[in-house]
Amino acid sequence: MRKFKRILVGVDDSADALLALDYAIHRAKHDQAELVIASVLENQTMNVYQALNKDYVHGERDALIAHIKHYQHQAEAAGVKDVQAMIAEGEPGETIVKSVIPDIKPDLLIIGSLAKKGFTRHFGSQAAYMAKYAPISVMIVR
Repeated sequence: MRKFKRILVGVDDSADALLALDYAIHRAKHDQAELVIASVLENQTMNVYQALNKDYVHGERDALIAHIKHYQHQAEAAGVKDVQAMIAEGEPGETIVKSVIPDIKPDLLIIGSLAKKGFTRHFGSQAAYMAKYAPISVMIVR
């Protein structure tokens, strides 16, 4: 069985993403791999007034930072030795494939099959996009 060195898990608060996080924690611990937990601030779901309101955008970012730090502590408490957390902005699938993966250089991406919110939840699958275009192995958790 292949051992991975750096695992990237994409999270939002959807049930599938939380299952993906659980699996990523288990796999990182088993492989003694670095775990990078990433979430994407979806600025396309904000209306024009929200996007122009710096307090709103900062509030959304702060809430996302708090969530991702909680996930980081969860992984550390489970025994993963090297855990990083990061936030990106944009459309989730494209941002992870075109920006996060080239920056982080993981050898496995773990994601949930359904997103919690956003236009893409209804008009196409982020998971399918990432599975198709990611230059690394992708595991989709349901």
